[in-house]
Amino acid sequence: MTRHLDREINNLKNKLLSLCTIVEESVFKAVDAVKKGDVALAKEVAEGDSVINTKEVEVEEDCLKILALYQPVALDLRLVVAALKMNNDLERIGDLATNIAFRSIALSSQPLGNIPFDLNEMSELTRRMLRMSLDSLIQMNADTAREVCSSDKEVDEIYRTTYKKVNEGILRDLSQADKLLNLLSVSRNLERIADLATNIAEDVIYMIEGDIVRHQEHDFC
Repeated sequence: MTRHLDREINNLKNKLLSLCTIVEESVFKAVDAVKKGDVALAKEVAEGDSVINTKEVEVEEDCLKILALYQPVALDLRLVVAALKMNNDLERIGDLATNIAFRSIALSSQPLGNIPFDLNEMSELTRRMLRMSLDSLIQMNADTAREVCSSDKEVDEIYRTTYKKVNEGILRDLSQADKLLNLLSVSRNLERIADLATNIAEDVIYMIEGDIVRHQEHDFC
């Protein structure tokens, strides 16, 4: 029984990591599509969402099978429970990447010009958080996961600043409203990706240490 459970757990880990890789690539491509005005790249992201959805269902089915057939305990149980939650968060990140891709298509028909906020800073920080959250999972490193949690407030602050600057930009020049609202949507989706990366990091901490740090202030990082 133990040997069979170990095999199923390893198979689950591999499928989850494969999904992580696909989702991370989707986010990277979506952000690049915005920066470059690359419609073909944006469409590639949107078309790839069905692959993410299929893999999300496969991981969920594997988790439920392990729970039903092997009744895991201790670390194995925490891993399966955390995998279920991460799996859902990864699928949602894929959806948000698709949202960014659609915004990039809308933006491709108009020059970006002077963006009234630092899109590069926000996108790079969000991408770094996602990368680190996935690294913490791969390496089973709670310290890396805590570093992700500590970065979330920074992304939230950038988004609040973005909202304010977009509002001011629309008031100054109403003709820029469509472009600015699309950019605000990109910013909002990046902020949500950062939130979900934080969720994944919190689940890694739970998986490793058994501590539920959700809803806590992340001054512990």
